[in-house]
Order: sequence, then structure tokens, then C-alpha cells
Amino acid sequence: MRLPITRDLHDYWGRLKGERAAPDRAEIDPVAILHILPDIFIIEVDPERRLPLRLCGARVNALWQHEQKGRLFLEWWRAQRQEAAAEAIRRVIVTQTPLVAHARTALGASEFELLLLPLHHFGKSCSRVMGSLAPAQRLDWVGIHPVGQLDLVAARMLEDKVAEAS
Repeated sequence: MRLPITRDLHDYWGRLKGERAAPDRAEIDPVAILHILPDIFIIEVDPERRLPLRLCGARVNALWQHEQKGRLFLEWWRAQRQEAAAEAIRRVIVTQTPLVAHARTALGASEFELLLLPLHHFGKSCSRVMGSLAPAQRLDWVGIHPVGQLDLVAARMLEDKVAEAS
């Protein structure tokens, strides 16, 4: 994790979950993460695995120049990379393990760090995924041009530090 936004969200999530596999959605306090809230989104893990976005921060919305709530997470990705994005979400859901990924615009002009974190919702195991999407560098064109679809370049699971110590 290179970006402060990614590290801050991961650290907050880790404090909430404690020894559990994942915290519950209801435990998230927006005030506690106010400084990174514009970069955060929440995906619903629906039975059809369409993965609709249930919440999206202002900076994430600004990347596409419109509200992302209700849009499908896989629509963020180029057709050739949607399967890789779906697999990343599937791995987070099944293993209940965080994932960090590197993405870039289709023309490779801008790079982003993506974090995906499992959440429980009303006691259901991993029925939400909280994430962040943050540019690796300052984007002067945000608000002028939409980001378009992204390429998922690389992804890796983040092992639990407690498990690593064992």
C-alpha cells in the first residue's frame, strides 16, 4: 500500500475487525474516517453478483463526473478486465481477506490504488465490500474529463499481520 488513503482505510478497518474476519457495516463511523470519506465506496454482494455500488464518495464520483451509487462496480473496468475485477471481488468475499490492486486509465495516463475490504452486514458473512480508489498522483483533469474505464494491472491479497506472526 503506497498511498496514505489506502493505509488509513486499511488501518481503520483492522481496528474495527479486531480478531474477527471482518467488521460489520453498522460499525463504520463516517466521522472517524472523514478525511478519506470522499475516496471510499461500498459494494453490495448481491446474489446475482452484479455488485452494485451502495455508497460512493465525492472524489470517486468526480472521476466519472457523475454519481456512482447504483452503478455496477464491474462497469468501472474495460470489458477485457471485467473478469479480473470480478475475480478480485470474489477472492475478497470467499477468503474474507483484503486485497490491494493497481489500476490505470485505458490509455495508461493515470494510475490508481484500489483497496477492497470485506464487511459483514446484518450478521451476513461478507455481504458488503468497502473500498477506496485513489489516484497515485495529482489529477489536474478531474472535473474536465471523465476517467473512463480502468485496467486492473496487478492485485494481491493482504495477509493478516496476526496470521503472519504465527
